[in-house]
Amino acid sequence: MAQHLSTRQPHKHALDVAHAPPRSGAARAVLLPVAVVLLIGTVFVSVYLAAFHAPRPHDLHVGTTEIGSRQEQLRDDLAHAVPGGFALETFPDAQAARRAVQDRTVYAAYLGQGKLLYGSANGAAVTGTVTAAFGPAARAEHHALSVEDVVPAAPGDTRGLSVFYAAFGLVLAGYLFGMTTYQLAPRLEYRHRMASLALFGVVGGVVVTAVAGAPGFGALPGPFLPLALVVALMGAAVGATTMVLLRLFGPAGVSLASILMLILGNSTSGGIMPPAYLPAWLRPLSEILPVGVGVRAMEGLSRFQDDGLTQALVILPLWVIGAALVLYLKDVFRRGGTARADAPGEPHPAMG
Repeated sequence: MAQHLSTRQPHKHALDVAHAPPRSGAARAVLLPVAVVLLIGTVFVSVYLAAFHAPRPHDLHVGTTEIGSRQEQLRDDLAHAVPGGFALETFPDAQAARRAVQDRTVYAAYLGQGKLLYGSANGAAVTGTVTAAFGPAARAEHHALSVEDVVPAAPGDTRGLSVFYAAFGLVLAGYLFGMTTYQLAPRLEYRHRMASLALFGVVGGVVVTAVAGAPGFGALPGPFLPLALVVALMGAAVGATTMVLLRLFGPAGVSLASILMLILGNSTSGGIMPPAYLPAWLRPLSEILPVGVGVRAMEGLSRFQDDGLTQALVILPLWVIGAALVLYLKDVFRRGGTARADAPGEPHPAMG
């Protein structure tokens, strides 16, 4: 009996029959990831070194009760200690100067006869700067410098850096949320996406405040609910901005968000040292980006009599509302217009 020979070809794996990508496409696939991550890394190193490799104050606000020739001598001493480093304000009495340090209108106040008011809650950098700068003024009056800490650091935050770590963690979470919400659910309805953003903000605000605040490490000893509100708004602002950049620029938006929020936002936040220590080209970002606005309010609620709270309650919602409006126009308004234009049976407008 004759044997029938099978004409079936052996099965080939998909990788065996896949066409090789064009050389130009392969080169792009190899080089683009390298270029993107090296660009982000270079920006990170450049920004952080520019901000912190040799920090010095620029117009750091300090105060005095001295008047006349003594005040002029004090100005000269400060200008000699750090040229351009201080902006000196005058207060009528010691009580007014004390209040100004406590609400961070100024970072230190010199009362004459060698007495200096300062707040260690501003961090070690500020403490070192003001004690070194006012020392010669005290010696010129034949006094040893006598310091009084009128805004001590929280027991759970002896180095004054906890607000930076708390903010950094939330900003990272907001960035990841904004990125993953479109990756995991690209066709999610707008109202559900906004509900997800709100849920992230609320839960993030409560969790971060519980961990960093009085219930947890005690590093941010301010009132729980106002702190949680500011933290929630900051996280939502970062998440919403990341969503907008991703929606507008596609994959490139992820890189843009990391540069804007993670690198520029965190480096200019004031969590490590006050914005007055930043270079002139970075300093304005601390008053605009969500991280700097939120950090100032968190510090104000915890230590400095609500300094920055009003600004945060105005600017942070504007970031969230602005991003939500852009997403609405992109995801709902334009999509609805396209759907109506493509609906069967409906006449299309004549093109003239």
